[in-house]
Amino acid sequence: MAQTTEFKKPIFLKDGKRWVIAACSLGALITIGSTIYGLRQSQIESKPSPPPVSQTKQISAVTALGRIEPQGEVIKIAPAPNMGGAKVVQLLVEEGDLVKKGQTIAILDNLPQEQAAVGVAQKEVEVALANLDIVKAGAKQGEIEAQRATIARLQAELSGEIATNQVTIARLQASLAGEQEEQQATIERLQAELRDAEKDFQRYEKLAQEGVISDSDLDERSLKLATAREKVSEAKARLKKTVDTLNEQIKEQSSLSQKQVDTLQKQIDEAKATLERIAEVRPVDVQKAQAEVDKANANLKKAQADLELAYVKAPLNGQILKIYSRPGAKVDDKNGIAEIGNTDQMIVIAEVYESDINKVKLGQTAFITSENNTFSQKLTGKIYHIGLQIGKKDVLNTDPAADVDVRVIEVKILLDPESSRRVSGLTYGKVVAEIPLKNQ
Repeated sequence: MAQTTEFKKPIFLKDGKRWVIAACSLGALITIGSTIYGLRQSQIESKPSPPPVSQTKQISAVTALGRIEPQGEVIKIAPAPNMGGAKVVQLLVEEGDLVKKGQTIAILDNLPQEQAAVGVAQKEVEVALANLDIVKAGAKQGEIEAQRATIARLQAELSGEIATNQVTIARLQASLAGEQEEQQATIERLQAELRDAEKDFQRYEKLAQEGVISDSDLDERSLKLATAREKVSEAKARLKKTVDTLNEQIKEQSSLSQKQVDTLQKQIDEAKATLERIAEVRPVDVQKAQAEVDKANANLKKAQADLELAYVKAPLNGQILKIYSRPGAKVDDKNGIAEIGNTDQMIVIAEVYESDINKVKLGQTAFITSENNTFSQKLTGKIYHIGLQIGKKDVLNTDPAADVDVRVIEVKILLDPESSRRVSGLTYGKVVAEIPLKNQ
């Protein structure tokens, strides 16, 4: 054991020296290599550089990000602007349903009042039409006959009034003549008595002068003469008064009669004018009645149009892509009720860089792939529209280092039928469009 120990110790010392020698050798080699590399680099830098070789990289295709959309773009279906605040009462479609243009997809809560407004407008049209028929037909025959009877009655009253007045005046005139004759006879009798009294007084006056009779007898005869004269005067006054009274009555009766005749004649004229008016169909009356009919019809059309607005209809043939407003909810102010698109023909809207747009032409074939592996097979289509405006990108690249402010132009690619069918349910899907330049 002691021999063995003594034998191993010098071996251990020898191995340590070897490691030290190896490390020193490696350091020397590294130093020599660095020196040689530095000398060579100095020689290379001192040599002139060879002239650069000009090479142009050939671009075989234009690549652009894009999105899938139905042809004609996606349309938001919403009520008319004047229907703000309306609620959906009934929704007749679901997402994915195929609809025809004009098909009702939703009914709004203002439907009952609009239906009532249409009913009122229809009644107004009926009333206006009835009034027009009445105007065109003129007055009823019964009204015409009644007016004619009124005229006949007034004419009969006029004739009767004239006859009555004539009889009354004739009676008064006869009475006047009779009174005049009677009182004139009385006056003549009284005048005869007066003449007798005058003669008697003259005879007695002579006898009194002769003294045959007394003064009292003469006075008696004088009194009789005065009385006779008084009676004649009274009779004449009475005659004059009677004549004046009867003449005044005749004049008043004539005036009253004329007034009544004028009144009846005026009533007759008015009745005749009324008869002419109700029997005549004037064009101006017809025009007025027709204008009322036109106005009522216009109100009816407006009410019907307002009623139609309560039915929200599809603006085109297509598929319901998304629904935003459900029954009982207020219509979404931003998105409306639903989105619709013509998924029978899908397109790709590619955003081509401004620098590449001059390489893109109408009719070029384009190949479409999914950036997110939404579909596996490559789609094909042809460019049918190149935009006229330069704008910012709408489809963002997943690369965080991509330039989001780059300027692009929208290029629309019409997918072939098979490709369109495969992505009909992938609206707004992000894709990559490759446009080979060999198709130019």
